[in-house]
Amino acid sequence: MPCPSSCPPGLLALMAPGLALLATFSLSSQAGDRRALPVEKPPGVKGRTLILLDVNTKSPVRIISENFLSLQLDPSIIHDGWLDFLSSRRLVTLARGLAPAFLRFAGKRTDFLQFHNVKNPAKTRGGPGPDYYLKNYEDDIVRSDIALDKQKGCKIAQHPDIMLELQREKATQMHLVLLKEQFSNTYSNLTLTARSLDKLYNFADCSGLHLIFALNALRRNPNNSWNSSNALSLLKYSASKKYNISWELGNEPNNYRTLIGRSVNGSQLGKDYIQLRSLLQLIRTYSRANLYGPNIGRPRKNVIALLEGFMKVAGSTVDAVTWQHYYIDGRVAKVTDFLKTRLLDTLSDQIRKIQKVVNTYAPGKKIWLEGVGATSAGGMNNLSDSYAAGFLWLNTLGLLASQGIDVVVRHSFLDHGHNHLVDQNFNPLPDYWLSLLYKRLIGPKVLAIHVAGLQRKPRPGRVIRDKLRIYAHCTSYHNHNYVRGSITLYIINLHRSRKKIKLAGTLRDKIVHQYLLQPYGKEGLHSKSVQLNGQPLAMVDDGTLPELKPRALRAGRTLVIPPLTMSFYVVKNVNALACRYR
Repeated sequence: MPCPSSCPPGLLALMAPGLALLATFSLSSQAGDRRALPVEKPPGVKGRTLILLDVNTKSPVRIISENFLSLQLDPSIIHDGWLDFLSSRRLVTLARGLAPAFLRFAGKRTDFLQFHNVKNPAKTRGGPGPDYYLKNYEDDIVRSDIALDKQKGCKIAQHPDIMLELQREKATQMHLVLLKEQFSNTYSNLTLTARSLDKLYNFADCSGLHLIFALNALRRNPNNSWNSSNALSLLKYSASKKYNISWELGNEPNNYRTLIGRSVNGSQLGKDYIQLRSLLQLIRTYSRANLYGPNIGRPRKNVIALLEGFMKVAGSTVDAVTWQHYYIDGRVAKVTDFLKTRLLDTLSDQIRKIQKVVNTYAPGKKIWLEGVGATSAGGMNNLSDSYAAGFLWLNTLGLLASQGIDVVVRHSFLDHGHNHLVDQNFNPLPDYWLSLLYKRLIGPKVLAIHVAGLQRKPRPGRVIRDKLRIYAHCTSYHNHNYVRGSITLYIINLHRSRKKIKLAGTLRDKIVHQYLLQPYGKEGLHSKSVQLNGQPLAMVDDGTLPELKPRALRAGRTLVIPPLTMSFYVVKNVNALACRYR
């Protein structure tokens, strides 16, 4: 078999005589994907898998945003009270670990959000304030806000344990109310006060995150056009505070008929976005602010029609086209769902559908995946917040980057069902540590990989590519432990057996740093704790993030990938041309 032009010199020489070379392939079809075919081994050869790996280091196949991995907060945090605790030093520290990133403030309750320019909701006439403070610590929160207002720069608080305990009790009660609303599709209005907006912006700004605020799109005039009066009040207040914010309008407009029995078609939604752009241009602070949308749901037939109507009218108005994706119905998920390769691959088809529409009406327009999570319906405890869910999350990051999606927004950073990265005790969950490793090691330049392997006998649907997934990027420029020119591989092994990978070509005989992430404790895949290279990960006693220490592998050593694991490998001093310059 002739060697393709992309094969590195000497690759075939590594193969033993008589063994068949599988077709090489890269990360995705758009990056030159060529499927690996199962080949029957000659008689007399011991049954084992040999995998040879090289990376094209001359030029990147994609360049994604520096903010590629970004975060979301759901407006339900107003309802259950967690917004009042965003000034927590521990939460700010955890969020800083994932900077730079966008912080999208949006969710199902976006289109029931009303802005009131009042400072102290507890003193407002007409009953309890819209922030629903618990009576026994309402005054403490007000006093702590006043103290924070007197500080300069970032407003960071250390909340007493009793206050956090009371908040968790309140949040548990409110969670039942929110679930009832969600399953009955009857949502109550939320009030965002000026003080609450201040707290939200303070959290984003102190954490190094850029806030994206989604405005209520369901305030409608009799002719079904958007009523912008409340949004204008919010914009004027934000501008008076000189808040640096980007904007959206609405959340999953394809679901409006289900929510309120009144639909908005793509053409009307496009006109609404043009109206919002005009409003932004009238306000000096936001005359050049970014605008994103339409944040549609999964691209089924009716959703595609809505997107097409929107793009015809407002495709040039938005800075990026956005949509959402959830893999599993959260009410029926089980741990084995996270190991199914066909589930991991469902995203590829949706990416192609979105790209086809966008490239038809606005070629080259950036595309974002906003509101992505392992499961819908808020997720399930001990499943979507466990180690097992990380396989979907890491594969999502690799797949989106390789196919040119500029930004992915994780739903949610804190307190929305069980898809979040941080729990109510402000402890990081497995997907947080996975995200932290990604941020520390992965740069925006995506590289094509070349893999050759052997399989004992052909088995339909069980090729190497399916259960062993490998992605490659230039190592992050922000990580000063590695010189420019280093590359980072991240590998998902869904096999129940270990796999061996021999680095070839440009990667041969280089020192490698291993970051192996595994579940910690007896719960296995259900675990909410993880270990890195055999050491459990947790925040340090002083409230800081731990150092992520690698394990150095000897030059030329074969990589041994344990079963059911996720791992990162930094190949040092490759001097990759694609990675030497920004």
